[in-house]
Amino acid sequence: MVDAITLDNIEHLAIGSAFLGTGGGGDPYLGSLLCREAVAEFGSVKLADPLALTDRANVFIAAAMGAPTVMIEKLFSLDDQDRAVRALERHLDRQASVIISAEIGGCNSMMPVAYAAMRQLPILDADGMGRAFPQLQMTSFNVAGVACAPMTLADEHGNVVLFEAESGKKAEEFARPVVAVMGAAGCMSCYPMTGAQARTSCVNYTLSAAIEIGEAVSGARYGDLPPVERLLRALDEHIYYDDPDCLFSGKITGVERDTRDGWVFGECKMEAVGATGSASVTFQNENLTAHVDGELRAIVPDLITIVDTESGHAIPTERLGYGQRVSVIACGAPPALTTPAALDVMGPGAFQIDETYRPLRELRGQ
Repeated sequence: MVDAITLDNIEHLAIGSAFLGTGGGGDPYLGSLLCREAVAEFGSVKLADPLALTDRANVFIAAAMGAPTVMIEKLFSLDDQDRAVRALERHLDRQASVIISAEIGGCNSMMPVAYAAMRQLPILDADGMGRAFPQLQMTSFNVAGVACAPMTLADEHGNVVLFEAESGKKAEEFARPVVAVMGAAGCMSCYPMTGAQARTSCVNYTLSAAIEIGEAVSGARYGDLPPVERLLRALDEHIYYDDPDCLFSGKITGVERDTRDGWVFGECKMEAVGATGSASVTFQNENLTAHVDGELRAIVPDLITIVDTESGHAIPTERLGYGQRVSVIACGAPPALTTPAALDVMGPGAFQIDETYRPLRELRGQ
């Protein structure tokens, strides 16, 4: 069992988080550099067991918000993140005792670790999604009744915005234009929780899961298997990510992207190599649907990630490009994301997709 984030497992965390991020969450490589620098300077970060939290613990989110294509060039600093968290602490008149990730995806799984290192605080082995989603209300916290606001946003110019909102969806509607004014990316803190709230609202043990997935992809686990098979084996052995499957392998023949309203919308099209067949994956920051030969094979909230076939490494939506040899991997979402209440918030209808959620096994005809 992993009990700390150290210089030895940061890379595995980044690799696994990139997969669980389903194409979004920001580039994990950039986040891993920030994380490695912070851990080298401030020391390892204790990984706290979410079920062992005391009722009166103060759990604060550290996260980035914005368009992944912008985050490649507009780098964050821990100072920006600190302004966001400190402003929320002052407003609530309480100090963070534990840091948590909003989502286990890309940069948004690495930034909180770096920030926890700087603050000399533990990070919770949990998050609010078990993957990544593009909108603030799409969390297990929200489904469990935890308020998203008060929340804060901060940018690199020292600007900090704090606001109240009556719902997670309204917080999203307020925050997105602010982020656009901040240059389409900023740091935030939201969903402030007690330990009692966190114990019943998180998707647990996701940072340790990401590390285990990263170990498999890098060959530290199941080293005698090809990379994609190692990845599938690690997913199959996890308590959440059931029914893992390689839906398609081929090369990318086209990528359409449109950055608007603070998100990246698009579609990645693929064709088989040396055989017939085609596939497409649609995305809004994160991958939402996968079709193979025109048939729906996976749909949000189940996880859909495009990986490099040779290495098994996930490819963020902003780095998909013509000619890449890729495989489309899908696995089941954590159970907390597939309840009727959760599907109302983060299912297909929340993305204006005219489909009913069906699990991977059903879409395979099993």
